[in-house]
Amino acid sequence: MPTDAVLRELLVRQLDAWLPAALQRARRATLALAYAGTDAGGADAALRVVGEHADRLRGFRLTVLVLAAGDESLPARLGAVESTLPAEVAVHVVPGDPARLPVALKAAGAAGAPLLTLAHGAAPTPALLAAARSGRPADLLLVTAPDAPLRPALDAAGFPLVAEVDLLAAPILPETGDGEGLRLAFATGSDRSLQAFKDALWAVDEHAGVRYRDPADPQGRAVAVGPAADRAGDPEQDLLRRRPHDPGPLGGELLAELARGPRTVTELRRFALTSTVYRVADATRALTDLLDAGAVARDPEHGKLGGDVLISAVRPGGPAA
Repeated sequence: MPTDAVLRELLVRQLDAWLPAALQRARRATLALAYAGTDAGGADAALRVVGEHADRLRGFRLTVLVLAAGDESLPARLGAVESTLPAEVAVHVVPGDPARLPVALKAAGAAGAPLLTLAHGAAPTPALLAAARSGRPADLLLVTAPDAPLRPALDAAGFPLVAEVDLLAAPILPETGDGEGLRLAFATGSDRSLQAFKDALWAVDEHAGVRYRDPADPQGRAVAVGPAADRAGDPEQDLLRRRPHDPGPLGGELLAELARGPRTVTELRRFALTSTVYRVADATRALTDLLDAGAVARDPEHGKLGGDVLISAVRPGGPAA
């Protein structure tokens, strides 16, 4: 399934950024991968990433927990990869679904040290989220069906920074932009981790039939992914946004935020990072296009678009709001 391929690539990229940072912060860390109803294919890829950092793990202790049910081949698959890892890495395969994650993390002594958790197909229960939050720092990739916002539950669990995105699989309906897919939320307490997730999100290669949708976009538009998305003359690509940095959907979200009152460029960049699927650099491009279109005004009117420049929405036929 294309969304599974995207999720594996996101996990690999996030782990590749997380592990070096964990090595600098502490002498131990935990990677927890919990799957419900999948083949846990991302676990194989994750262990291979760990192996790529083997020469930096001396004197460090990395515990890898893999929770999955119904995949009898998993222990053998992971065992083949584990045999290539250094002694500093301990891999534990735990039968069961993500509901067992709190017990597994407690048994592994994950609290108080860097913790990266993937919970795929898990209900965001308070117990699961509290367990994922027990790391210092704690990062969580939560994957569910796209039927309810995840941000409220993650906010309540104490994660200060949350990003949500829908991964849409073909077919996408021309009338609505809808398609079956998954909702992915990344929760963290670190700006750097959040930015790494956003960078990973937009660095993912395009996979057939997969698009993003920002749950915060008032129009719910689908956005094409990857450099190959710019295909001249493709009707579907004309319907969707052709470039991952297309500021159209983000421009709408910035205008909705500006309807609440003027904001500085710094505040709008922060809004894009923490409240949308987009990156800080995307906010700068979107603001430039909104200024060129006369949809917003700036104070001062001229000069560099620095962080202290004040941006206001422009009422149609009237002055800035």
